[in-house]
Amino acid sequence: MAVTESSYSTGSSEDVIIETHDVSVYFEMDRGTSKVLDDVSLDIYREEILGIVGESGSGKSMFASALLDAVVAPGKTSGDILYHDADGSTIDVLSLNQEELRAFRWEKVSMVFQGAMDSFNPTLRIKGHFIETLKAHDFDVDEGLERATDLLAQVYLDPDRVLSSYPHELSGGMKQRVLIALSLLLDPDVLVMDEPTAALDLLMQRSILRLLENLQQRYDLTVLFITHDLPLVAELSDRVAVLYAFQFVEVGPVSELLERSSHPYTRALLNAVPTLQTPLSDMEPIEGSSPDPINVPTGCSYHPRCPLADERCIGEEPPFYATEHDDHQTKCFHWEDAISEIPLAHHKSTTGSSQIVEGKQSEEPVLTLDNLCVHFENNNSFLGLFGESQTVFAVDEIDLDLYENDILAIVGESGCGKTTLGKASIALQRPTSGEVQYRGDDIWAVKDGRSESDRSYSAIRRALQIIHQDPGSSLNPNQKILRTLESPIKHWKSDMSQTDRRSQIYGLLEYVGLTPAEEYAQRYPHQLSGGEKQRVALTRALLMNPEVILADEAVSALDVSLRVEMMDMMISLQNMFDTSYIFISHDLANARYFAGSVGGRIAVMYLGEIVEIGPAEEVIQNPKHPYTKVLKWSTAELDSDASQEELPLRNIDIPDPVNPPSGCRFHTRCPEARTECRVNSPKLEATDDGDGIEAHQVACFLDKPRDHPYWSSDQLVSEDNPTLVE
Repeated sequence: MAVTESSYSTGSSEDVIIETHDVSVYFEMDRGTSKVLDDVSLDIYREEILGIVGESGSGKSMFASALLDAVVAPGKTSGDILYHDADGSTIDVLSLNQEELRAFRWEKVSMVFQGAMDSFNPTLRIKGHFIETLKAHDFDVDEGLERATDLLAQVYLDPDRVLSSYPHELSGGMKQRVLIALSLLLDPDVLVMDEPTAALDLLMQRSILRLLENLQQRYDLTVLFITHDLPLVAELSDRVAVLYAFQFVEVGPVSELLERSSHPYTRALLNAVPTLQTPLSDMEPIEGSSPDPINVPTGCSYHPRCPLADERCIGEEPPFYATEHDDHQTKCFHWEDAISEIPLAHHKSTTGSSQIVEGKQSEEPVLTLDNLCVHFENNNSFLGLFGESQTVFAVDEIDLDLYENDILAIVGESGCGKTTLGKASIALQRPTSGEVQYRGDDIWAVKDGRSESDRSYSAIRRALQIIHQDPGSSLNPNQKILRTLESPIKHWKSDMSQTDRRSQIYGLLEYVGLTPAEEYAQRYPHQLSGGEKQRVALTRALLMNPEVILADEAVSALDVSLRVEMMDMMISLQNMFDTSYIFISHDLANARYFAGSVGGRIAVMYLGEIVEIGPAEEVIQNPKHPYTKVLKWSTAELDSDASQEELPLRNIDIPDPVNPPSGCRFHTRCPEARTECRVNSPKLEATDDGDGIEAHQVACFLDKPRDHPYWSSDQLVSEDNPTLVE
């Protein structure tokens, strides 16, 4: 049965806090009207958590901005947005003047933006931000600061320390929690969160989700959680609304969408999400790309990518259909067929099965790290004249081999030393001590002229390449892609003709999916999407025919729907070029997919040390170190009934690498810590699982026999708070 767009859900009208009817956001451009939100209608219910999901550019952020009439000029918003206050009055949001909007945006509906750092004045202490907000809304400052202190404590922050700090003195997770506290300062009824956890580690993401659940219940909040990350929505939301091509295509309870989603796009999106339990072979990217807002396909906008599309889908726009569940509606002619024709991969679990894939690694190491240390001098003094410098222990005593055709995924929180270790491995960072050997030659001895090797430093550097986390910042915005790609070939292969040079470039561009290659080569970086820029960065690295590529968070900035596609492409290129990868990631699911698909390894880092390493699937399914278990706990799954066990940590925030804890560096946060952990540091040693290249190693006393001193030492807890280490 078809239903009207205004009846997306079936709650009573008394439950509705925000109504939207036929809301559009559009921009007039030289090449036409760009409609980035297209006549959407959706009721938001009081005290619910509503997840809004979709790929980048689908209209998620525009929907959030429209709710507050905050679309930036020259964008225009049309339609009806009605806010129903608790006192029974109704506010027509799009008719408010600037003074009325100012009050509405903080006192009724508050917003937490994606970039926490961009939301703060860098010259103002955190206390000043709270005072500024209170004064702007004529609230009593003293009473407001008392509430601020209470809110900061509720988000697991030290109010005294935070209020006296400048934004740059706080970590990303701390800034995001401050922003949540600030958004709740004036006691709003609705909290709109636009990708609030996108730039955070998974552990911090999961912690903030638990925090939001507690705050929502305590303050009777209505929460709009906007994200491209379906697992986060699965854990947090009551309902989910899926956006595609600037329209909602499916809306329903989260359990319904995860178990019986009925739009082909929703099901494809679920199948593209890397998880820890879905069989590796069943995760698939979505073919094709999202449409241009100026040239949206006729009929069903998803039909060019849909395996079920027919002539009706091409010529006619589908209405919303009610499914078997009253609150679940979908915009698809073939919704019943979608359920049977497009199986959901996450329904197949690998739990209880190791699924270790045999890789093609040789036993010949390309890179060998021997007792590698990288320490930085952090000078906080004024102009370097006063005060003492402090040593940051970024990487400490790492021993590691990277083999031919190998993939080593390095995971851990921000600040654990992943990127520093990666850069030191490919000779972009000189070590403080220890050695980095390339095929037996000490790289820095070669560079300094202290080696008798016939191999030159420039040849080593060509063999070790990098793909940066932000491909946009690594591409010259003033150069066309062709010139960017030609530059390294001209430098290293000066005898190659222009014809051969361009033939090689076009061939690689075609291979990585940038077709027609000649057209893409003439574009500037700003004319490419994030995924396309990443493909260009990969092409540039491969043009040197490298033996090792450092991929530093190479997929973290991409949509979930694009991550598997990008990783699949990198794996296929490994087979072509016999390349090894060092894959840096804070996402355990991405690391599992990339390394596990080819029999690679995962190394878990914490405060400059590797605490566990082994075959990818072995580390995921049989983690030995408590920190690895924490990372696994923090990885959200596609399961609305996911385990609600408490955070398995004593403290949320990672210690300062300037002053790392004694003994085992994880002991200040570890739920299994004993006094032995505070005194002595466990060594990375093989467990009983595997040997040689496949060895599973862990640095933890938990893996020791029962006669080890750890087992007879006392547990580390505080008498005042049993969840905090002394």
